[in-house]
Amino acid sequence: MPGVPTCAFGSLEIAYDERVLEPRGWTEAQSRWVAELAADAPGGRILELCAGAGHIGLLAAHLTGRELVQVEADPVAADYAARNAKAAALDALVEVRCLRLEAAIGPDERFPIVIADPPYLPTADIGRFPDDPVTAIDGGEDGLGVLRACLDVTGHALGPGGVAVFQVRGPDQADAVAALAESRPGRNLREDGRRIVDDERALLLLRPA
Repeated sequence: MPGVPTCAFGSLEIAYDERVLEPRGWTEAQSRWVAELAADAPGGRILELCAGAGHIGLLAAHLTGRELVQVEADPVAADYAARNAKAAALDALVEVRCLRLEAAIGPDERFPIVIADPPYLPTADIGRFPDDPVTAIDGGEDGLGVLRACLDVTGHALGPGGVAVFQVRGPDQADAVAALAESRPGRNLREDGRRIVDDERALLLLRPA
């Protein structure tokens, strides 16, 4: 994509601009954990929520060979996700849905793997990151607003024997999200592991309760 910034993400080259959250190198760990889990997960498509420029899900699809549905409400980011899929020769495997979370998944759709990288900063903290698009990092007053929506979608969409890997803000937020996952009415999930990077970066593995 001439004139557009790109960065390496695993074996992929990802394009983005200042309107889209720049891919973080550490999040490659989320793609690779999903690829590990996919070896034992039921067959079927990967669902990625809050896909941004698409890098995490695209690398997971590349590593597993599975089809991928990416959900992203921001049209600029969704366009980059589609363009990045094409640039990686993965577009035959990828469907990008530019929709809000609550409208993106059909009532009968089920997925064996869910990836979520939602905005998770409390609104009061977003000033620490002036170069990041607000919509990509603002998780509401307590930082859990979009995470709650992702848990609701995951609870409905995750099929039997499925797995979900959420990106969260460190171990404290991992505790909070795990507690929320277990208490969502009719959509219960349970923690089945976590990988902590530092106080502000972690991955949380969830399965159907």
